[in-house]
Amino acid sequence: MKLKILIVEDDKLLAEAVSDYFKGKGWETRTEGEGDEAVRAAETAGFQMILLDVMLPGMDGFEVCRRIRRISDIPIFFITARVLEEDELFGYAAGADDYIAKPFSLPVLYAKVMAMMTRIRGERPMEKVRGGSVEINIRARTVRIRGEEKQLQPKEYELLRFFLENPGRIFTREQLLLRFWGYDFGGSSRVVDNHVKNLRKILMGSGCAIRTVRSSGYRMEVGEC
Repeated sequence: MKLKILIVEDDKLLAEAVSDYFKGKGWETRTEGEGDEAVRAAETAGFQMILLDVMLPGMDGFEVCRRIRRISDIPIFFITARVLEEDELFGYAAGADDYIAKPFSLPVLYAKVMAMMTRIRGERPMEKVRGGSVEINIRARTVRIRGEEKQLQPKEYELLRFFLENPGRIFTREQLLLRFWGYDFGGSSRVVDNHVKNLRKILMGSGCAIRTVRSSGYRMEVGEC
């Protein structure tokens, strides 16, 4: 069965060039030039990879990525002429897997995509995440601590899973706000603090703790229970 790739790029010549190159390698391709069409395509077709331009008319690539992340963990590579560090951080917070900057070599782009696909196909889909006495069943969306099932709000579940999948890494309040509430969220950034506070209560005695790193953000520490 052919691998399928969605190319989201409003530069038609570039989109055609990338599409032709991947077709030559045996891929099935689809191109879209607008963000909302890309989201609809991702919802209805089974792609193995998305190449996503940041600068799109209407809905930009960051918002497209965030919306796709609500429904899928498909690898997303940003294609961009913007190489500022804050843009990269913004993209990773939205859920991007990697970046490639314009102008780029098609063989290099293809090599990066295939390296990602090799890693994915070499691993079994992760069904559970564990840390201390905490166990998350991803398929069932359940959380158990010391064997007891806990009821979490949707955002609490998403945050806990994210922290457990990335132990030891520091995430700023802004990164978490962008990833889980979106750039257009109109509320206070304190919503992150409140959710972390609730999770800390739930995690007490579990061997897992969300620590505050002064002037930086939050980090999950996992120890023995």
